[in-house]
Amino acid sequence: MKILVVRFSSIGDIVLTSPVLRCIKKQRPDAVIHYLTKRKFAPLLEANPYIDRLYFLDDTLQEVLGPLRKEQYDLVIDLHHNLRTLLLKLDLGVRSHSFSKQNIRKYLTVRFRRNLMPNRHVVSRYLDTLGSLGITDDGEGLDYFIPAKDRLQVKDLPLTHLHGFVAMAIGGQQATKKMPVERLKEMGAGLTVPVILLGGPEDRANGEIIREGQEFKIFNGCGLFNINQSASLLQLSKKVITHDTGLMHIAAALKKEIISIWGNTIPEFGMSPYFGKNHLSEPFAVNSHIMEVKGLSCRPCSKLGKKKCPKGHFNCMNRIPTEEVIDLVCR
Repeated sequence: MKILVVRFSSIGDIVLTSPVLRCIKKQRPDAVIHYLTKRKFAPLLEANPYIDRLYFLDDTLQEVLGPLRKEQYDLVIDLHHNLRTLLLKLDLGVRSHSFSKQNIRKYLTVRFRRNLMPNRHVVSRYLDTLGSLGITDDGEGLDYFIPAKDRLQVKDLPLTHLHGFVAMAIGGQQATKKMPVERLKEMGAGLTVPVILLGGPEDRANGEIIREGQEFKIFNGCGLFNINQSASLLQLSKKVITHDTGLMHIAAALKKEIISIWGNTIPEFGMSPYFGKNHLSEPFAVNSHIMEVKGLSCRPCSKLGKKKCPKGHFNCMNRIPTEEVIDLVCR
């Protein structure tokens, strides 16, 4: 059976599709899996042993339709479920299954500030698309495979961090999903362990602000590492502090202890750190700590995030107790 799995973006969402690939390959060894995504996300998938071929969306869908038609797929697993994937499925004309985005429930949850979401993680909803194949959740959680060329070693770290460090992912696609830099600086100053800051080039200036006065303890890695090298640093870390972002999901795939900080979005949308049922109890339990301000009448204000707090006070982040984060990291 030849299967096309589709997820165009983004980092976290693509990582969350990894159980689908593993479960298909391990429970249907005859399956051939192709994966369609945007080219810029190729590094997330290039080392995945469960993918037989990658296809990339560049400028337009039309450019990739010809090669995909020639593959003569038996099934399309649509894990993006938008207008573009609808056009893709219509063009290929083969059997398909799409996951439920629950957009109406998300809208109502944001509109009325009442949780109307089903108590199911997005990974479970992804896996629902495999039901007709007789494939079930194996409980092993997420996968992330780091190419050999991007694996960092302890010897590559600053001398001050050779004996252990905490990773702090300070980035985020939207401002309301990121703690203000002044509060991150306060948190960094309170930590008594070495820290490596992770993020993109756009986060480097904030990293320097957080590092100011803590140069021996805090290393600003923002913009210095590609996504797989950042994943390698997460793997080497003792614990991970992160916003609701792609690196949070990579850390979950690597089974790291996570302290996740939530602003205007909520874990109930189904995007909290996911470890799989086999890693929720001893002796294999992975610790996950959700830091959020409950009871705010204005939260959630968006399902994805905003450029700034609509109310101006940004209480969902400003009221996060940094001392509790510090305690969780340092204990």
